[in-house]
Amino acid sequence: MSSAEPVTDHEEIRRWAEQHGGRPAKVETDGPGGILRLDFGRKDEELTEISWDEFFRIFDDNELALLLQEGDRDSRFNKFIQRPKDRRQ
Repeated sequence: MSSAEPVTDHEEIRRWAEQHGGRPAKVETDGPGGILRLDFGRKDEELTEISWDEFFRIFDDNELALLLQEGDRDSRFNKFIQRPKDRRQ
């Protein structure tokens, strides 16, 4: 059985996303920032592609962590969550 672990390290997240064909993106909102996503495969019209710098600025400003599935190298499972208290910067 595989599990998901929260990740906050920028390089680890970027490396994982790029290994799975992911690009940094966001859903535009009325407020500042936007809702972060990783875009895989075909470009999704609802998503705006952004730079990794902008992605991680929003990621850190909102104290997020990314859940990544362990044990399945081909899985693209990921979910943004509130950063656990022991991993907040």
